[in-house]
Amino acid sequence: MAEELKMDEQQNEKPLDKMTVVELREAAKAEIPGISGVTGMKKDQLLEILKEARDIVEEAPAKQMKKKTAGPPKEMSVKEMKQEIGRLRTERESVRQEGDKKRVNIISRRINRLKKMTRRAA
Repeated sequence: MAEELKMDEQQNEKPLDKMTVVELREAAKAEIPGISGVTGMKKDQLLEILKEARDIVEEAPAKQMKKKTAGPPKEMSVKEMKQEIGRLRTERESVRQEGDKKRVNIISRRINRLKKMTRRAA
C-alpha cells in the first residue's frame, strides 16, 4: 500500500528538470538515505544525484541544427574584418543614395559590430 502511494506521487510530480532547487533538495532528502551536503548543492548537482538514485539514464540530445546568424562568421581575422567593414561602407553609401533608411540602419549596425570585434581581437 505504501509503495503504491509512493509510485502515484512520483507519477504526479513534475519532471526533475522543471523542479526548483528547494523541491529538488526535499526530494533528495526523502529519497536518498544518509545523504549529506544537500543544502549546499546547486541544481545541476542535485539533478545528477536524483537521476542516479532513480536510475534515470540521460540520453544525449539529437544533433541540433546550428542557428544561422546574420553577419560575418566569427572566425574572421582582423584584416578580413576590416575589409568587410570597407565593403559594407560602400554598400551603405549606395543604399543611402537609393533612400532605403531601414537597410542603411542594418548595415550601420553590422559595421559597428565588426568594429567592436576588431577591437576585441586586437
